[in-house]
Amino acid sequence: MAKKDPTKKKEPKEGPKPKVHQELSGFEVKINEFGEIRTNMNIEKINELLDRNVEDKKLIEKEETEKKRPKSKK
Repeated sequence: MAKKDPTKKKEPKEGPKPKVHQELSGFEVKINEFGEIRTNMNIEKINELLDRNVEDKKLIEKEETEKKRPKSKK
């Protein structure tokens, strides 16, 4: 029986690229050999896009609980 070569690395499969937001076209994320996340786009630009297009669930839940809670009189 033939043994597998342990030095041979698996190559990632190339499949169809997912649909992305127009501003994120060409965006790639990779993890290097040290476990560091590497991107080809500035993180501040990504955060600005997320701030404009994604609602923060924690903030919405906080606002709803504040509306339900009766205000205390001082």
